[in-house]
Amino acid sequence: MTGRPLPPGPGTRMVELDRSASITLLTGVSMGRVGFTHQALPVIRPVNHLVNDDGDIVIRTHAGAALLATASASEVVVYEADQIDETTHTGWSVMVTGTASRVTDPQALSRYRTELTPWINTETEHVVRIRAEFVTGYRLASTASRGERGGPGGPPYGPDGPSPGPGRRHTLEASDRRGPRPEGRS
Repeated sequence: MTGRPLPPGPGTRMVELDRSASITLLTGVSMGRVGFTHQALPVIRPVNHLVNDDGDIVIRTHAGAALLATASASEVVVYEADQIDETTHTGWSVMVTGTASRVTDPQALSRYRTELTPWINTETEHVVRIRAEFVTGYRLASTASRGERGGPGGPPYGPDGPSPGPGRRHTLEASDRRGPRPEGRS
């Protein structure tokens, strides 16, 4: 049995986060939702992810996935992840909007397949990268505990920024940074 949520009221405020804090929060969770268009209708799928050093979202998928058609056409998608406490109405939400594309570079494929273990029991040989072109993040903070560091109203991270926590590894090395790419590299 879960606790009953608090009634809505003036006790929570929404605080916009900058790009850096938003991306860092995404590195602290491994599950989110990808939204895309399939047969002219919106579709949302839960997927696990990793965040590379550029802040791009990387996911794996199977051969028959509808998302592959979107990625093959380099269409715009949205990725969202959050951590919300339904009892206190505090937490955060981050959305990344950008172009999805299939990763085809053999080195990048190998790295992402090693770093990102699928949660579902099926062959997920394809890798999709979502470019973080637009990043929007918000923190729901309690107005009652505005000054408590680490409390529900304080920042969702310590003085050095968010941390993925013990035993979590969601970012890749610096050599994966965005920059000029050779022709044909994803």
